[in-house]
Amino acid sequence: MKFYQKEVRLPAHERGFHLITQVITKSFSEIKQIETGMLQIFIKHTSASVTINENADPTVRTDFESHINMMVPENASYYVHNYEGPDDMPAHIKASLLGSSVQIPITNGRLNLGTWQGIYLCEHRNNASGRKLVLTAFGK
Repeated sequence: MKFYQKEVRLPAHERGFHLITQVITKSFSEIKQIETGMLQIFIKHTSASVTINENADPTVRTDFESHINMMVPENASYYVHNYEGPDDMPAHIKASLLGSSVQIPITNGRLNLGTWQGIYLCEHRNNASGRKLVLTAFGK
């Protein structure tokens, strides 16, 4: 069994849902050395998340942002945690709803995603700096 791990820093992204599949594959070439295995992607932040969804039509990402903002609005009167601005507490809730990690099968040195699947960085803050991901690949 082989194990590889790397920390990757993504550049700052505007608030929204962003495809990062190519960034992951280009920055973690060790995936090519695994015939059968798994890649885990973990984001080291509490106000951004990662998920997998549609990779072809950008309106899907726009709709994700619109819908999650309706589900988790800013300036809710019951938020106590508001020291870092009106987008901070909603960002924490959104990150918990969507999650801090995803796992993707590796088959013959490639991510075994579906035809229309891509990896998203879900940026929930208005003015976030770059985000750090821990990529861990393992298999034979």
